[in-house]
Amino acid sequence: MNNAKAHQLIFLGAAQEVTGSCHLLETAGKRYLLDCGILQGEGSEEQAFSFDPAAIDAVILSHVHLDHSGRLPRLVRGGFRGSIHCTEGTARLLPILLKDALSLYLRDLDYENLRRERAGKELLRPEYDDLDVERALALCEPSTYGVLQAIGADVNLVFHDAGHILGSAIVELHLGAGESTKTLVFSGDLGNPDTSLMPEPTQLRHADVVLMEGTYGDRNHRSFDDTIAEFEEVLAAASADNGNILIPAFAIGRTQELLFQLGVMYRQGKLQGWRVYLDSPMGGAVTEVYEQMRHDWHAKDRAVMSEYRSRTLSEFLPCLTITASVEESMALNHVKAGAIIIAGSGMCTGGRIRHHFKHRLWQKNTHLVFVGFQAQGTLGRILVNGVKKIKLFGQEIMVRAKVHTLGGFSAHAGQQQLLDWAAGFVDSPRFYLVHGEPDALQALAKALWSQHQIEAVVATRGAGVHF
Repeated sequence: MNNAKAHQLIFLGAAQEVTGSCHLLETAGKRYLLDCGILQGEGSEEQAFSFDPAAIDAVILSHVHLDHSGRLPRLVRGGFRGSIHCTEGTARLLPILLKDALSLYLRDLDYENLRRERAGKELLRPEYDDLDVERALALCEPSTYGVLQAIGADVNLVFHDAGHILGSAIVELHLGAGESTKTLVFSGDLGNPDTSLMPEPTQLRHADVVLMEGTYGDRNHRSFDDTIAEFEEVLAAASADNGNILIPAFAIGRTQELLFQLGVMYRQGKLQGWRVYLDSPMGGAVTEVYEQMRHDWHAKDRAVMSEYRSRTLSEFLPCLTITASVEESMALNHVKAGAIIIAGSGMCTGGRIRHHFKHRLWQKNTHLVFVGFQAQGTLGRILVNGVKKIKLFGQEIMVRAKVHTLGGFSAHAGQQQLLDWAAGFVDSPRFYLVHGEPDALQALAKALWSQHQIEAVVATRGAGVHF
């Protein structure tokens, strides 16, 4: 393979948007997908593929979050029968996430079809089902970090720890053979080194092309110490209001980090009078996987758990209650004060958090705490932007709750951390920026040039590059 332009990369998703990660790599007559994620927020109904799923030879999955993995069952329904390459952590979490997503999708579809039936409209058929989920899971081929594996003729793959969530990976691909070999690095989602549980993202040195995320390309997070101090201020304010705290959180990653940090605060005597409720069956199941794979946590956090002889996060946080059933969840509506309720979904696009909004968002003594990125068009983003009323379950609800944003809990690297990671490459690779809103990516591109003379291109959906 001595053609200098033998490989093509086409940006199909997460190009000037934060969700829907999907990029098509064509090399040596084969086609590989880097991620296969759903869109969330505005335009989320546009889930059709712009390619033939049956023509894809393999999927390389950076991590399990739905905006990176959620369309895998639809890919299988469309005829995909190749392999899905991922880490061990991703393979263990994927069944939990995909089955939960299917349950929510079918529930929403039933609701929509009931509305259509009443209006005399044609009913919608499901775009995928449980058989498609099982077929997708059966195609997974997990591997460990740092192990080189051949996934095609002259295509070799290595996963590196991205430090984002359990199993998250930086993808390193070696394409071709001999002197003509090209190296493509896909960052996936890079973690925030200041947060808990996950190690720092692996620093790679060599690449010809780097596909890098820029979710927070236009800003840095507050320091983690400042974030914890701000969280303690929220606790004090909610206590003074004799109220409760609602925290929308992704079941994977953010929930476990919150439980760990609340455990630290409990051990420091800072949670007196508070009860913590994890109102998420999926969050509970994911937490069990996290606990089973503690060997992938940062060593310093494992040491903290060991200091208190805690094998699980429930042991580390004794005031925690995991509410699995619907009845247990509904019972939380009667808690007058002193409850910290963690529930999905993280961007408030579904899940039990919306039911808690219905019962508490209109109360002045409710404190709503956002601990993660809220994509454009999601309910979470609307609330962060200060809307005064929302519509849920056919009802208009006033927003009287106090809204707080604690960006330091983000599992994504901030701007300076992204710049530092990019500057670690020594080969002057070509950079393409994805997984970010336009302003964030433009700001990151400008900062890369001004600080490190790295010329980066903001990817455009449908555009292709050869290398």
